[in-house]
Amino acid sequence: MSDTITTLVIESHSLTRLGIKTAINATSDIAVVGESDSASDGFSRFVEMSPDVTILGLRFPDSCTIDDLDNYFIERPKAKIIVLADHAGDAEISRALTKGALGYICKDVSAEELLTAIRVVAGGNKYIPNDIAQILSENIGKEELTPAESNVLRMVVGGMSNKEIAFALDVSENTIKSHIQNIFGKIGVSDRTSATMTAIKRGLVRIDI
Repeated sequence: MSDTITTLVIESHSLTRLGIKTAINATSDIAVVGESDSASDGFSRFVEMSPDVTILGLRFPDSCTIDDLDNYFIERPKAKIIVLADHAGDAEISRALTKGALGYICKDVSAEELLTAIRVVAGGNKYIPNDIAQILSENIGKEELTPAESNVLRMVVGGMSNKEIAFALDVSENTIKSHIQNIFGKIGVSDRTSATMTAIKRGLVRIDI
């Protein structure tokens, strides 16, 4: 790594990119060498530019970063990536870190903390803000949802009834009821409203906006 930390910003919202660039441009040891507002173009720039640190938005209209992270590490196994999210959903954090991301920050991060995250990750170390680390610690040891349960939870969050979910999945209502009871137990809730709120807060389901 050179004295100047080269940074690529891949984020769909222009105001967020502007804020990041403004913070970085106020420093002498970090430089933005490229930016992109789309997942596909961003990955192409990543391959072309080989930045020291890549700041990668969590979602794009055509893609979800968590799903795409594997491609980044196939291209560059030692890539240093900071995932930039709207909120601190622990399920998404865990997946991002498991796939190899070194940092995870939210869009309301201060300029000072953003720069600290870039410098820490550029040095090859992980950066997780204290509030996000707290969320992770609170959920350590909780049993993960199965793929089938995750699918049912997504439909619950979407407002579907047990009957509608059963029809969509071509299974019995009793099977759906069993899944929902298991979901409630695993995420620590007792009703559908609480399940929906917890699922969104923890990033257990993907909300496309």
